[in-house]
Amino acid sequence: MTVPEWAIAGLTALGVCLAAVRIRLAVRAAWARGRKMRRWEIGASKTIGSREVQEDEYGIRETEDGLMAVMADGMGKQFGGKIASRTVVEVFLEVFGDPTAFYNPQYSFRKGFQSANREVLKKLDDQQGWASAAVIMIKDRRLYYAAVGNVKAAVYRNHELVPVTSGHTISVLARQRYEEGKLTRQEAASLLDHHRLYNYVGQDGFRDIEFFDTPISLYGGEYVVLMTDGIYEGVRWKELEDCLESGGKCQDMAFEMVELLNRSEEEDKDNGAVVVVKVG
Repeated sequence: MTVPEWAIAGLTALGVCLAAVRIRLAVRAAWARGRKMRRWEIGASKTIGSREVQEDEYGIRETEDGLMAVMADGMGKQFGGKIASRTVVEVFLEVFGDPTAFYNPQYSFRKGFQSANREVLKKLDDQQGWASAAVIMIKDRRLYYAAVGNVKAAVYRNHELVPVTSGHTISVLARQRYEEGKLTRQEAASLLDHHRLYNYVGQDGFRDIEFFDTPISLYGGEYVVLMTDGIYEGVRWKELEDCLESGGKCQDMAFEMVELLNRSEEEDKDNGAVVVVKVG
C-alpha cells in the first residue's frame, strides 16, 4: 500500500471516529433535552357549568428554560368576557415565546399584564369585558407567580393545598385594611362576604399586580394548581385535596376536579377551569 493510500485510510478512519463522536453527542443532547422537558407533568380541563358562554381560558408554554401557565376568568357583556380572557392568554403566550422572559419573571409578568390590559381596552370599549388572571412560572425548581383579580394559584404538598395568591376582592381588601389599622373589626367583618372585584385586567389606570415576594422552592412531588373561582368556590376545598392526594395522572386529576363541579348540587354553576402541574 503506498503512502498516500495509508494517509487516505487514516483520514477516513479519523472521519468515521469524528462522525461517531458527533452522533453520540447529539444523542446525549437530545436525551438531556427530553429529560429537561420531563421535569413536570401537566393536566388541564374546564367546564362551561350552567352558563351560556365559556369565559375561562388557559394557556401553557413549555420550553427548555422553564414552564409558564396562565389562566384567565372573563366577565362582561355578551361575549366580552370570553374575548377578554382569550386576549390575556394570547398575550402571555406571546410574551413567554421569548426565551429571555424566563430569566426576569417579575418584568415578564408585569409586561404581560400591562400589554394584556392595553389589548383588552383596545378590543372592548365601554366596559364590555374584563378578566381576572393568574400566571405561574416554574424554572429550576422555583415557583414564581403573579395575579390580578380572583384566579387562584396554590401549592399542594405535605397533604395540604395552600393558596399562594390572595386576590383582589373587597373581602381581601377589608382584611388588609383591618391589619393595617384602617378599618375597625366590625367594619372589616361587614365586608368579609363581599367577593366583588376591585381590580382586574381591562380598566383605565390598571397597575395593581400581586407578585411573589420570593420564589417558592420546590423539592419534587408537589402539585402547583391554577383554578378559577368556579372550581374553588363550587367544590369543597377538602375534595380538591383528596383528588390531589390520590396521586394519579395530572390530566385525570384535572378532569376529576371539573367533574366534582359538574356533579355538585349547586343549580347555578359557574364556568370552571383548572391546571395541575406536578413537579418532577
